[in-house]
Amino acid sequence: MRYMKPLNLFQGLLKIPAVERGRLLGLDVGDKYVGLAVSDFNNKVASPLSVLVRKKSNIDLMALDFQHLINELSLSGFIVGYPYDRRKNSPNATQVKVFVDDLTKTGKLDGVPYTFWEECFSTKNVEVLLKPFNFHPVETKTISDKFAAVGILQGYLDVVNRHTVTEQSQ
Repeated sequence: MRYMKPLNLFQGLLKIPAVERGRLLGLDVGDKYVGLAVSDFNNKVASPLSVLVRKKSNIDLMALDFQHLINELSLSGFIVGYPYDRRKNSPNATQVKVFVDDLTKTGKLDGVPYTFWEECFSTKNVEVLLKPFNFHPVETKTISDKFAAVGILQGYLDVVNRHTVTEQSQ
């Protein structure tokens, strides 16, 4: 995996012809699950995809899952939710870094570009919205992880698309 600054990742995509461009995958990394969301082919709208179980012992299997998704969904990069805390390094931020480092060490995702994107409160926001529905706790967790990934990816897409439109109009 190869880190890129958020705007550079998107600008790199725009240099590829539209028919070959590919989509983006949003990741909400938690201690037990990784919520996934995928963009449309125009990289404008995020949709929920699935949830992967996260264990230290299954990182190779997760890397294989990501390889499969890259091929199946024509993915061009990952947008990884990152809980920025300006005052200190949070445990959640550390676990996201460890997850990305572990995926990178497998060697199965060499060259796949990724970037980090602000994700503070993404899961909490979804949980508040789901509370009135009284879903089973397990169902609430999987739904909230997927939709937190949607929030992360959609936030990224909104900003980079707005920046691109502004840049082109100047």
